[in-house]
Amino acid sequence: MRVPAVTRPVPTPRRCGVSTTTSPRPELDVTFGELGALLLDGGLSVTDVRGSLEEIRLRAAPEDELAFAVLPEHVLVSRPGIPFATTTVSTGGVGLTSRQAAHASRLAQELQSGRVPLDEARARMAEIRALPWPGRATQGVVGAALISAGLAVVFRCPWWAVVLALLVGAVVGVVTEYMSRIRPAAAIVPFVSAFVSTLIVGTTATALDLGPVPLFAVCAPIAILVPGALITNALLELTAADIVTGASRLMYGLIMLAFMATGVSAGALLTGLRIDSDSAALVGQAALVTADRGGWEAVPPVPLAWIGVVVLAVGIGLAFGSGPRLTLVCVVVMSGTYALLSVLSPLLGSAVATGVSAAVLFVAARVIERLTVAIPATVSFQPAFLLLVPGTVGLVALASFDADALAAAPAIFLSLCIGTKVGALIADLSHVTATAFRARRAGRPGTGLLQ
Repeated sequence: MRVPAVTRPVPTPRRCGVSTTTSPRPELDVTFGELGALLLDGGLSVTDVRGSLEEIRLRAAPEDELAFAVLPEHVLVSRPGIPFATTTVSTGGVGLTSRQAAHASRLAQELQSGRVPLDEARARMAEIRALPWPGRATQGVVGAALISAGLAVVFRCPWWAVVLALLVGAVVGVVTEYMSRIRPAAAIVPFVSAFVSTLIVGTTATALDLGPVPLFAVCAPIAILVPGALITNALLELTAADIVTGASRLMYGLIMLAFMATGVSAGALLTGLRIDSDSAALVGQAALVTADRGGWEAVPPVPLAWIGVVVLAVGIGLAFGSGPRLTLVCVVVMSGTYALLSVLSPLLGSAVATGVSAAVLFVAARVIERLTVAIPATVSFQPAFLLLVPGTVGLVALASFDADALAAAPAIFLSLCIGTKVGALIADLSHVTATAFRARRAGRPGTGLLQ
C-alpha cells in the first residue's frame, strides 16, 4: 500500500524539498536530512556527507538506528526494520559560498564533538543559508577578471596579453553571471564563455597584427569555469567505492572541460588565431619563457609571478565569496601549489609533478580541515586546482593546433587524478590511525574504518 508523502517546509531562503513518511521521530530524521543537504550544497562529497551524518548520529542520537543514503542532490534518512519510515530531503539547488561552506563544516564538526546540541542544528542551518553576500554580481565579475590577469602573469604572458586577459576575464564573468541565472543556458556556459573569450582575443590579435598569441592569453579568462571541486569530489567518491556518483560527477567534469576546449577551438578557427608554440602551457614551463622585445611585448620577470599568485588568490576569494580569512587561506594554498610545481617540474617532469603536488596538497587540505574546523578540504583544495587543471585545459586547446599536445593532456590529467586519490587515501588512513591510537591510550575502543 502506498503511503502519500507529506511536504515539509525548510526554513531557508531557497526551500529544499522534504518528504517524510511515518517515523518514530520525524523531526530528528528531517534534521539529519537537512544537515546532509547543507553539506552537499557546501561542496562536500557524498562520501564525506554520509560519514559526517554517521558520526553525528553516534554522538547525538546513539539510541536511534538510522541509515543514510546520500546522492548528489538528495539525502535519504531511513529506519531499518520500520516499514515506510523514510525521509527524503533535496538540496537547495544553488551551491553555498566558500564562507557559508566553512560555517557548514564548522557546524558539522561541532555537532560531532557535542559542543552544539542537535536541537539547535536547524536554527543554525537557517542562519548559515541566510548569510549575506553583498555585491555578489560585482564581486563575481571582478574576481573573474583578477583570476584571468593573475594566471596571465603566472604563466608569463606579454604585458599586452595580461591587460587583454584582465578585460576578457571581466567579460567572461558577466557572461557567466547572467547565463547561470537561466537554467537551460547554464549547461552551455563553459562552451559559450570559452568561445566568446577566444573570439575577442583572436579578433584583437588580428586587428592589431600581434602575431601568435600566448596560450594563456586564451585560457586564463575561462579558468574560473574549471570544475575543480566537482572533479575532486568525483575522485573521492570513486576512492570510497561510491562508483555511480563518482563516475557521473567525473564524466560531467570531463564534459565541461571538453566544452571549454571546443569553445576555444571554434573561436580560433573563426578568427584564424594562432597559438605561440613557445608559450607556457604548464607552471613548470613558465620560467623558461623568454622574449627579445621590450615594452608591451615584454614578459613579466620570474619573481613577479608570485605577485600574480596573490592576485589569483584574491580573485578566487571574490569570485567564490570567501571573505578575508578564507582569502588569506587561498593565498597560502596557491603559493604552496606554485612553489611545489616550480620545484618538482624540472626534477620529475610536468606529469609526475602534477600528481605529486595534488597528493601533497590534498593531504595538507585534510590536515587544515581537521585542525581549524572552519575550512573544508574542498574549499582549501579548490584554489590548487586552478593551477593544476588549467595546464590540462591549455594542452587540450593546444591540441587543435599541435597534435603532439593531445598525448600530453591525458597523461597529466591522469596523474592529477591518481595524485588526488592517493592524497585522499593517505589523509584518511592517517586520520584513522591517529584516532585509534588516541582511543587506545584513553582505554576505549577505536572508531572509524578500523572497527
